Amino acid sequence: MTRTLQIILYPVSLIYGLAMQIRNILFDLHILPSIKFNKPVISVGNLTYGGTGKTPHIEYLIRLLHPPLFVATLSRGYGRKSNGFILASKRSTVKYIGDEPMQFLKKFEGIKVAVDESRRRGIESLLQKHPELDVILLDDAFQHRYVKPGLSVLLTDYHKLYSEDYVLPSGTLREFRLGASRADIIIVTKTPKIFSPITRRRILEDLQPAHHQRVYFSFIKYGDPVGVFEGTGLAFPQKVTNILLFTGIANDYPLREHLGRVCSELVVMKFADHHPYNLHDVEEITQKYHDLPTQKKIIITTEKDMMRLKAPVLSTKLKNLPLFFVPIEVDFHGTDKENFDNEIKRYVKKN
Repeated sequence: MTRTLQIILYPVSLIYGLAMQIRNILFDLHILPSIKFNKPVISVGNLTYGGTGKTPHIEYLIRLLHPPLFVATLSRGYGRKSNGFILASKRSTVKYIGDEPMQFLKKFEGIKVAVDESRRRGIESLLQKHPELDVILLDDAFQHRYVKPGLSVLLTDYHKLYSEDYVLPSGTLREFRLGASRADIIIVTKTPKIFSPITRRRILEDLQPAHHQRVYFSFIKYGDPVGVFEGTGLAFPQKVTNILLFTGIANDYPLREHLGRVCSELVVMKFADHHPYNLHDVEEITQKYHDLPTQKKIIITTEKDMMRLKAPVLSTKLKNLPLFFVPIEVDFHGTDKENFDNEIKRYVKKN
């Protein structure tokens, strides 16, 4: 977005931001109700509209707590073709629970995965069905104030800190920056693996965290590409020169940078966040792949996108292509890992 367009849209941003601020004040004054549950509830969210890395951070918390604890995740289920509370099962599909919950369901045995556009109703339903739950992780719930989480984790992208952003539509913030004061923990995500103390201090000066807030810094770890379908046998990266990358996520620039370092040419197809792939998209991807002028080529997508490609009508068209996804995890710099892990565990144990 150009600076001129930002200025033109700024009055609209003020109106939107004021509306959100009034809503927050109504919650702060208890005019709008906010309920706190007697189970550990950890919220992971952001001020911006998507793209800060909520999914891998939820997965980090799952790995940290489960086992031995009995963990549940609760999401809105963005893009699903269903309504109300759904407790995922082996028969669940992306269509009915969404791509992120489907990813949690496929990757982690022994946890409960639920979706509900009402977080309050979702938690009540989860506890009614499974009162033995030890902890509930709320995905993308920073603005869902009808529930007061016991611990609120706010994510902000290293490349676009909320302190340098503006409210929609002139920026990507869902509310004014001062909303960050509700967080107990702030995580600066997608930082470089080599991270200097000087950069850390500069970011802390920019964010100006409150006295009660702890700030941690995380980075992305990429795994080796995994074949989406059995039989995708082309090795990676030794025998690959060209990669076709297609994504339907908010921010794919870290993956672009990663893949750009391991191939001679990276061709990118960008779809909208949570894009529901169809046969036309698959035909475009296939044609783009065949147009690459080499035999040493593969197709890469994300794990989240892969969940939306499992429908039989799409997988039938894709299964003969060398289609891979790149698994990712997050980790923390230096002592941040130990301190963050201990803070989460202390909260859960205390509650």
